[in-house]
Amino acid sequence: MINITLPDGSVKQFEKGSTPFDVAMSISSGLARNIISAKFNDSTVETVTPLTTDGNLILYTFDSPEGKKAFWHSSAHLLAQAITFFYPAVKLTIGPAIDNGFYYDLDLGDESISEKEFKQIEDKMLEFARGKHNFSLREVSKKDALSFYKKQNNQYKVELIENLTDGDITFCDHADFTDLCRGGHIPNTGIIKAVKIMSAAGAYWRGDEKNTQLTRIYGISFPKQKLLTEYLEMLEEAKMRDHRKLGKELELYAFSPKVGQGLPLWLPKGAALRDRLQDFLKRAQKKAGYDMVITPHIGQKELYVTSGHYEKYGEDSFQPITTPKDDEEFLLKPMNCPHHCEIYNVKPYSYKELPKRFAEFGTVYRYEQSGELHGLTRVRCFTQDDAHIFCTPDQLNQEFKGVIDLVLYVFKALGFKDFTAQISLRDPKNKEKYIGSDENWEKAENAIINATQEKGLKTVVEYGEAAFYGPKLDFMVKDVLGRSWQLGTIQVDYNLPERFDLSYKGADNQLHRPVMIHRAPFGSMERFIAILLENTGGNFPLWLTPEQVILLPISEKFQKYAEKVSEVLENAEIRALIDDRNEKTGRKIRDAEISKIPYMIIIGENEENNQTVSVRKHGEGDLGTYNIKDFISLIKKEISSTLEQF
Repeated sequence: MINITLPDGSVKQFEKGSTPFDVAMSISSGLARNIISAKFNDSTVETVTPLTTDGNLILYTFDSPEGKKAFWHSSAHLLAQAITFFYPAVKLTIGPAIDNGFYYDLDLGDESISEKEFKQIEDKMLEFARGKHNFSLREVSKKDALSFYKKQNNQYKVELIENLTDGDITFCDHADFTDLCRGGHIPNTGIIKAVKIMSAAGAYWRGDEKNTQLTRIYGISFPKQKLLTEYLEMLEEAKMRDHRKLGKELELYAFSPKVGQGLPLWLPKGAALRDRLQDFLKRAQKKAGYDMVITPHIGQKELYVTSGHYEKYGEDSFQPITTPKDDEEFLLKPMNCPHHCEIYNVKPYSYKELPKRFAEFGTVYRYEQSGELHGLTRVRCFTQDDAHIFCTPDQLNQEFKGVIDLVLYVFKALGFKDFTAQISLRDPKNKEKYIGSDENWEKAENAIINATQEKGLKTVVEYGEAAFYGPKLDFMVKDVLGRSWQLGTIQVDYNLPERFDLSYKGADNQLHRPVMIHRAPFGSMERFIAILLENTGGNFPLWLTPEQVILLPISEKFQKYAEKVSEVLENAEIRALIDDRNEKTGRKIRDAEISKIPYMIIIGENEENNQTVSVRKHGEGDLGTYNIKDFISLIKKEISSTLEQF
């Protein structure tokens, strides 16, 4: 017998060789019908995998992220099978599950796949699915695996296998189709009831522009047609909220091929939006005891060698810049933290002067491949609302909790409710990715876990997602498609203070090493604004929106009164503009609605005679007539109810 521990802590005994399906059946037949994947002792297994030792078991349905991953990974096999049917000479490469669906990268040789072929591929996938073929995983020797794919002249699979070792190579079979695969499948193809091919795009083998360009086919699948219909309806709504579309319509930012890919140009309205976000955070930071600093956009290569960034991210940095005469090497700044370490090093500190909190809206540069660039969410130049806290070990807990409070305040003020607090730890099986001692990592990880528990913050843990110098608390916010993006982040770092030889004089008159907290509530201004655009549909909170009020005089006779009202509003620090175009009032109202301006003031004879304003609200319509003082109070009250003091 073996002991199986379930997520609720209960322990059940089963015969050795029992499967996750057997465990589910012992709980309920309904659960057994719905489980599609499982995790045993932190390894993904099939529902029919024999369990031979004691261990922890989690059962997954399609409703769980892990269940979807298995479902979509299995669907990628089905896609590859259908592609092979129509294109027998195709060379398959990799086909993983992604946040929303799956893709498969294909070498089609001289052939191509366009949208007109999507329907026949979908139909063939569903035809294969109806066969209810079991997914079966089997171990294959390296020799046999290489022989299998060399016969197919598939150099991509051969390359993958050459980097594996005997005992780690498995094939997945279903029907008459075989693919190299690590595992993690649903029981059989029959569970797949609805399929949609979403798009085809180019992708380089292994993401390297020097390699062959492949065809990447994106798809999504569901266990019910109803779920696919709902997803496609959500996509239509997402198109309307796409930050790339809204950014253009609202004239916030642009890209220029002459400036370069991934380098956003902020237009006047977008620049004003950024300024207000920065002012908002600066006020909160000032109350929390931060000092603003400014650092250069470049730094000597040696600075990033010392920090470890060059070793870990050198390939993702722009090439070093060499000075004309002295042969000095500089890099475009990939991170702000090495500069802040040098600011701390400018003078000696006593423990009585700590913590020191240095904040900066610092622009950094990372080389992202052109195929990975995506609007503002993935760019080559972005501004971090960065800060670094240098404190004593005794101060770490309180400082970390203070940053949590700041992040939650920012999210509340901007309406971010759908987020997950993720404790990102290092991968214990791949420690060479990180710098520093096990002791330092253990202290840093425990500091984050303890602080989040004391704050009562609901968290999830992800291994392998830590920064190379320390663990993180990442705030993962969902966009309009349900994809998670890291915005706010807080990191504990014992390692950079060592590498930069930072110190403070303690009460014992000896030198001690400070602890460093990295934090960025927005994450980056670019990504934050992109997700904010999509979450709000461009309907920003009143305190943030570029224009709060637009005045619509019904004819030029009332222009002077409109200017008077505008001046009163501006004096009350309410952003207002006048639409003095020679257009009908109905057209002006429609244009103001499209521009998502929160309040419209209609000005005509009655308003001028009575020294009042007729007010409309975006998306709600007519609010009636107000005297100017009461209208200002209305605006101020709405802002104050949203923007509580930190």
